[in-house]
Amino acid sequence: MKSRMAAAYRKNASIFKQGDTADAVFYVTRGHVKIVAASAEGRDAVVAVIVAGGFFGEACLVGQGFRATSATAMTDCELVSVERSAFAQLLATEPGFSDIFLAHMLRRAIRSEEDLIDHLFNPSEKRLARALLLLANAANEEGPVPITARISQETLAEMIGTTRSRVSFFMNKFRRHGFIRYGTSLEIYPALLMTVL
Repeated sequence: MKSRMAAAYRKNASIFKQGDTADAVFYVTRGHVKIVAASAEGRDAVVAVIVAGGFFGEACLVGQGFRATSATAMTDCELVSVERSAFAQLLATEPGFSDIFLAHMLRRAIRSEEDLIDHLFNPSEKRLARALLLLANAANEEGPVPITARISQETLAEMIGTTRSRVSFFMNKFRRHGFIRYGTSLEIYPALLMTVL
C-alpha cells in the first residue's frame, strides 16, 4: 500500500471487513461510512456512522493487528487512507495535524460514553430520537434538517439495539407529532429534542 491513497467508494461498497489486517487510518472527505461489529452468532450492530471530516480505523495506531469491525460506504463517498507508519509520523511531526486528530479522538470518546449511557438507561424511543438528531445535527437548528444519507429502518434498529418494527412504530409516532417528515429525504425537526429531554 502507498503511504497515502485517495479512493472513491460506491454506496454499499466494503471498505474493510472485520478480521482484515489493520494497516491504515481512513479520513472521510465526502459521504458517510457505517462501522459495524458482528457477533459470533451473526448479529450485527452499527457502532458508528462517520461523516465527512471524520477518521476511522485508528485502532491500528495502538497495535490492533486486525480489524474489530467492518466499514461500509453508506453513500457514495471519497476517502483518504494513510498507512499506519506514515500516520504515526504525521502525528509526531505536524503539531497542527496532531491537534486536529486529538480533538477528533476526544469527541469520539465523549460520544462513545454518551452512547453507552443512552443505551443503558434510555428506552428505545429516546435512543431513536437521539440517533436521528445526531445524524441530522439538528439540535441547534430552527427549521427542518434533512439527513443526507438514506438510512434504512434496519440500520436505525442496529444503531439503537432494537427491532425494525419498533423503529417503524416510533418513526410513525414522530411523524404524527410533527417531529419528522418523510419525502425525498428524511427531515428532522429540532422539536424532536423534547422527546429526548
